[in-house]
Amino acid sequence: MTAEASTRTVLLTGAEGLIGSIVRSRLRDRYTFRNLTRHEEPFSDVVGDIGDPDVAKRAIVGADAVLHLAGASAVESSWDDVLHSNIVGTRNIFEAARDAGVGHVVLASTNHVVGEYEVEFGPSAYATGLRPGLSVDVPPRPDSLYGASKAFGEALGRYYADRFGIHVICLRIGSVRSDDDPTAPSELAIEPWASFDEATRRRRQAAVWLSQRDCAGLIAAALDAREVRWGVVYGVSANEGRFWDLAPGERLLGWRPMDGARVLPEAAT
Repeated sequence: MTAEASTRTVLLTGAEGLIGSIVRSRLRDRYTFRNLTRHEEPFSDVVGDIGDPDVAKRAIVGADAVLHLAGASAVESSWDDVLHSNIVGTRNIFEAARDAGVGHVVLASTNHVVGEYEVEFGPSAYATGLRPGLSVDVPPRPDSLYGASKAFGEALGRYYADRFGIHVICLRIGSVRSDDDPTAPSELAIEPWASFDEATRRRRQAAVWLSQRDCAGLIAAALDAREVRWGVVYGVSANEGRFWDLAPGERLLGWRPMDGARVLPEAAT
């Protein structure tokens, strides 16, 4: 940890969520967090809904950077939910950053921005993986309204980077689990994943797992990459069955995952 990093104040939206909790726990000695939560928590600095632009403006006061995690996070989220939180709310955060002169935003995106490629690969990809993996440069193919809303967030980030000079890094995060278990079955409730048998869901989870340690490391690398004007990076551990390209994370952020799940025995044949 550098002295400069430890003195930076980061607006952390969605501080009460799983990834927010990981960040607060694992990076608390690296940054000073200004925690924005939807409901009152013992660690809240600002309480409010990011769908309200005044909340975003109030929350960003004194921040040097933004880690934007807040929003509807369920893949099966409704249009009303993603419109309010992931589209309007994300625009409010970027606009607050622009108004306040905050020049660095790390946006939590999702692998579901390109989820239809995974559907096309089919379940066999969970056993074999793809090398070098799906590029960040492929056209978006969202698998859900949630994925589409995050694609919007990435596009909006590019607009604010190009038009207003804000440095924006989008992290297409894989599957972070509260138990940090890469062998637990995937819990996606939309097709085709909902109809997979348990063995296939376990193989998928092992392929897309992002460990809590790697999640914190990726976010720290993105927050520290102040010279990167724009970037999209896949957030996945070095799993044997992974099918997303890890190279952009190393090239742009100097990040390499420390953990990795092995292909489960039933997937090896």
